[in-house]
Amino acid sequence: MVMHSLPIGPAARTEQVAFDRHELGNILTLYGRMVAAGEWRDYGISHLSEVAVFSIFRRTAEHPIYRVEKRPRLRERQGQYAVIGMDGRILKRGNDLKVVLRVLERKLIRAVET
Repeated sequence: MVMHSLPIGPAARTEQVAFDRHELGNILTLYGRMVAAGEWRDYGISHLSEVAVFSIFRRTAEHPIYRVEKRPRLRERQGQYAVIGMDGRILKRGNDLKVVLRVLERKLIRAVET
């Protein structure tokens, strides 16, 4: 019988992609305005090995209506940030998070006008 030892402690952790403080600040600023407009109610954050995801919900316990994803491996290709709709369509992609989030700000303008 062969037994393999598994690393314990910091060596056991795999690297994770995460949003930094500045990125989260940009996302949460928009999120707060949409909550104030009554459009969004909940969010979730996932940090995985290849992607960080900020999921936005209209109501708790349903599928996210939008996902903001950070995939550093795509930095040199399509851009590391993407906003993805409920149906899986990529609404905007790029390397500047503020520019990518503008696709959701347009929805805030519509929410305030109605």
